[in-house]
Amino acid sequence: MESRNLRKERIGKVVSNKMDKSITVAVHSRIKHPMYGKFLGKTSKFMAHDDKNECGIGDTVRIMETRPLSKNKRWRLVEIIERAK
Repeated sequence: MESRNLRKERIGKVVSNKMDKSITVAVHSRIKHPMYGKFLGKTSKFMAHDDKNECGIGDTVRIMETRPLSKNKRWRLVEIIERAK
């Protein structure tokens, strides 16, 4: 049971909440180009499980890796860090 504490966590913005109990979270990261050294913005989208349908578009949220919940969902909502204004 040690591996339960090693689950990945990501912080991102909610870009879609149109589904029932599901959200799409865009996680932005900056990576360095291997040859030219320029920093590039990279956006990854994750589908996450939002059990209470409490997220709105633009909210900043923390998601955690979990077992597969559906075809595309492998993450779940941990907390809403900041609500959209």
